[in-house]
Amino acid sequence: DRGNSWSIVSPVLHRGIDRDTLKVMGKIWGPDAVAKSNSTSTYGNAVALSESPLVEDLLYVGTDDGLIWVSEDGGENWRTEGIFPGVPKNTYVARLEASLHDADTVFATFDAHKDGDFKPYALKSTDRGRSWTSVAGNLPEKGMVWALVEDHEKADLLFAGTEYGLFFSPDGGADWIRLKGNLPTIAVRDIAVQRRENDLVLATFGRGLYILDDYSPLRTADEATLKKNTHLFEVKDPLVYIESPRLGLPSLNKAFQGDGFYTAPNPPFGAVFTYHLAEGLKTRQEQRIEAEKKATEDDAPLRYATIDELRAEDSERDPTVILTVTNSEGAVIRRMEAPRTKGLHRVAWDLRLPATTPIDLSPPDPSPWGPPPRGPLALPGDYRVTLSSLIDGALHSLAGPVDFTVKPLDLATFPAEDRAEVQAFRLEAAELQRAVHAAIEVVAEINDRLEHLRQAVLETTNADQKLLSEIAAIEANLDLMRIELTGDRSVSQRNHAVAPSILGRVEGVVGDQWYVTSAPTQINRLSLRWASQNFTELLPKLRHLVEGRLQPLEQQLEASGAPWTPSRFPVWKR
Repeated sequence: DRGNSWSIVSPVLHRGIDRDTLKVMGKIWGPDAVAKSNSTSTYGNAVALSESPLVEDLLYVGTDDGLIWVSEDGGENWRTEGIFPGVPKNTYVARLEASLHDADTVFATFDAHKDGDFKPYALKSTDRGRSWTSVAGNLPEKGMVWALVEDHEKADLLFAGTEYGLFFSPDGGADWIRLKGNLPTIAVRDIAVQRRENDLVLATFGRGLYILDDYSPLRTADEATLKKNTHLFEVKDPLVYIESPRLGLPSLNKAFQGDGFYTAPNPPFGAVFTYHLAEGLKTRQEQRIEAEKKATEDDAPLRYATIDELRAEDSERDPTVILTVTNSEGAVIRRMEAPRTKGLHRVAWDLRLPATTPIDLSPPDPSPWGPPPRGPLALPGDYRVTLSSLIDGALHSLAGPVDFTVKPLDLATFPAEDRAEVQAFRLEAAELQRAVHAAIEVVAEINDRLEHLRQAVLETTNADQKLLSEIAAIEANLDLMRIELTGDRSVSQRNHAVAPSILGRVEGVVGDQWYVTSAPTQINRLSLRWASQNFTELLPKLRHLVEGRLQPLEQQLEASGAPWTPSRFPVWKR
């Protein structure tokens, strides 16, 4: 009745040891000893319990004085086991875990640290506790095992929570591999699996909860796989939807609620790619340093690098790992840089096409008020990802392709009826956004060139001072184009209404369409058409301003021997 009342279903399960008869520091202490029995367990507790998920009424109970009891009839009858291979007598039973896959299999872990014994005791029985074998494998000698669980799909995939972190075994406990990431070296006291999402949940001593999202790639992370130079794991089919910030700010989970309002980051959105590099990609300098270190260890002569080799090191760009996403027709949808160091890595594709805004090699810090530049969402459908290396300007295939399917969540109240037509509209908007932002950057570049040219005219004794009038005229034309592109700042900063600019219309469409799965509104379509028409008229004027007026002016200054200004190529006559 959900814990409302209870019935005893077992006899006394412990050994009946009186803790006052046990030696502490080599002797038995009297009742007046300082802190007698403080922080000391009371012997005779049932501290571990597991019910078989496969066999009704099959129960396992472990005690703090080293006994494991088994009942196969729901508590009517019990048998006990008290001797376990390699485990000292009376050792605390830390965990019992009845198998998810085999009715006769159960796992047990033991904790002997109170006796100064920090060995990892992890055992397995395949006959309902009658006999046991160790599955501790190559776990570190000092690091008790607090928790041990099975994967619900692959019986040989085990997870062990130890005093010094988390380990997994792909082969039933013969070999163990530590999972680090951003998990500190901390006691992992309990483990649970969220089966639907394949998430591993850890409870740690003093630090809280940690979650490893979708550990399913570990099901294929066997010894052969991890010994390969590179491996790209299967990709879980991602769901495409529009993320919604609960408190209104996309970059801050809790807006400005303060530290008293607790939140944790969501799992990464989109398609998560998992790959393994056995050695990683090393620069020439890293390879040389490793070779020198090995030579020193082997007491071999050290080969000194030549100046050409050192020059090659200095000019080398670091090798890069590239993840390339293509659609079902083989067209490249997205390329992403990824870590090149050895080990397991994860990179999430946000299911978007590349941003069409100008390249910024020194982007500003993320703003809490909005997302960084990004492209429209990719269409639902079939995709594939490949892993490559970029070394000395050449791409080399490393692993893949691996196929996956982007699936729509379809939560929109008014979903798009024709996704292909909507995507065509968004790609048109993205292309116009690309061109408009490029024109704005050209205007800024022209303005910078004019500022340098004005100063060059003043400092060049042979320059015709009438060029200053031409510079002023170009600036006046440039201001008119800037107003068409980005709006009239003289009006807007005085709080007067301003007609929509080309950029304003384009960004209005992007702001609407990049964050919905609905079809564009009629206003979206008209805004894009008007912006396109205005920009089509403006762009030739801007080109003529550069090629017909600015470049000839720069040529005149070059002929008069003016100091260099941006975008001018020097002329040298001997």
